Amino acid sequence: MTNEELKEYLTGQFPEANVVQGPQFVEMTVSAETLLATAGKLKNAKETSFDYLMNLTGIDYPDCISVVYHLESTRLHQVMVLKVKTANREEPVLDTVTPVWRTAKYHEREVFDLLGVKFNNHTDLRRLFLEDDWGYPLRKDYVDEVRIISR
Repeated sequence: MTNEELKEYLTGQFPEANVVQGPQFVEMTVSAETLLATAGKLKNAKETSFDYLMNLTGIDYPDCISVVYHLESTRLHQVMVLKVKTANREEPVLDTVTPVWRTAKYHEREVFDLLGVKFNNHTDLRRLFLEDDWGYPLRKDYVDEVRIISR
């Protein structure tokens, strides 16, 4: 299916989502409350079959943290981007998508470690690279006087 057809399909199946044609891929933004259910539908629907989570990353914005999922259907050779925003920056929380894509386990741990996003129901949510008291170095307001790192 072309990107235009995918955009039309997603708009019909997920009317509450914001679906746009991005610079390269179709991008769909969903609410935090619908993330896990949407992920399951994207993977299990025969029309989409997004069976592979290629990448998961976080972005720090002034009012929230956004998590971006790059998905691929290895059967249909289709790629899309799924986006979700946390309710706030101070205590960012989302549901884990590891029940849908097992590869999310370490991607989510990295986002937790570097941006502080907590993933509900994650089976092993702990720091991946840094010590427990380090802080979240990819946040724009991160300052570390001891290690002389600031933005």
